[in-house]
Amino acid sequence: MTASEAFPDRDALGRVLVMAPYRRDAEYISGLMAEHEIDALLTDEHALPARLHEASGALVATHEALTAQAIDSVAGHLEAQPAWSEMPVVVLLDRSSPNARIRAELAARWPRARLLFYERPLTAVELLSGIQSALLVRLRQRDVGDHIDREVELRRELNHRVKNILASVTSIFQMTRRGASTLEEMSEDFTGRLKALSNVHAAVFEATSQSVSMSDITDLTFAPYRGSGSDRVKTIGPDVLLTGESGTTLALCLHELTTNAIKYGALSTPAGSVIFEWQLRDDQLAICWRETGGPPVVTPERTGYGTRYLHAALTSLFGQKPEITFLPGGLRCEGIGPARKILSNF
Repeated sequence: MTASEAFPDRDALGRVLVMAPYRRDAEYISGLMAEHEIDALLTDEHALPARLHEASGALVATHEALTAQAIDSVAGHLEAQPAWSEMPVVVLLDRSSPNARIRAELAARWPRARLLFYERPLTAVELLSGIQSALLVRLRQRDVGDHIDREVELRRELNHRVKNILASVTSIFQMTRRGASTLEEMSEDFTGRLKALSNVHAAVFEATSQSVSMSDITDLTFAPYRGSGSDRVKTIGPDVLLTGESGTTLALCLHELTTNAIKYGALSTPAGSVIFEWQLRDDQLAICWRETGGPPVVTPERTGYGTRYLHAALTSLFGQKPEITFLPGGLRCEGIGPARKILSNF
């Protein structure tokens, strides 16, 4: 079995540095690795610092090559390596050398190296097995490093999301407090808005990716108003996936529209109903909320919390202001914007 067969991802292994300045050791070692499709790079003590930076697979060195300068270069590289890393170093010793002392000195100078010692003469199979073992160790270390990097990124993302959620909750509370006339009204409105936020975040979390379907958003938002054989809130539109952020924003907007319809609009009377429709028009997503069958609509004298939030949130979502009209037959709210900004599957 060749090294490429044993290690399919050859590029992930990195190159092996070979430092063997005497006799034909360097030629023999590099030839052996080339025969088994392992990338090798020859170096000497002067080029070693730069080579260590370029090739991070393993180092193979004869003990004669380990001068004070070379040992210092390797020690500096090991000290600067990531916490997950223990660079493999294969040292080829002679039987006549003071091997116990060499081992002890290198272990003391290179505490963050994975040292493998071999005494010459040794067979090609022994040397090749040691080098392949070193590369496999390196590959496993990099897997750990990648896992750590992903963990750090996830923590940063979690921190960012928590900050955004807390900012949203603070904003919702402040605007609810300003728009409420009694403590009971504020408590009811605030609880409902937090529930809408919670439902959509749960939907995004449980999805297989950072996206949520429009159908899931509408089902979660309108579920309390569907039942007893009466579907007072109808939804019409194609199967589309929104980004998590877009889904959260839209759900809060739908909650505001639904709350307003229950208090003052179509859902405040038994005969009233709502249609929420979305369409893809070329490269744009359009939404439309239409109320019918409710009490006659009168344009309010002042802009309330719901309308202010809808203007701000839908403008942010679509990149342009929504059209909110107080028609005599029922409230209508429309928005349109680039689908690529809102949808995750466009």
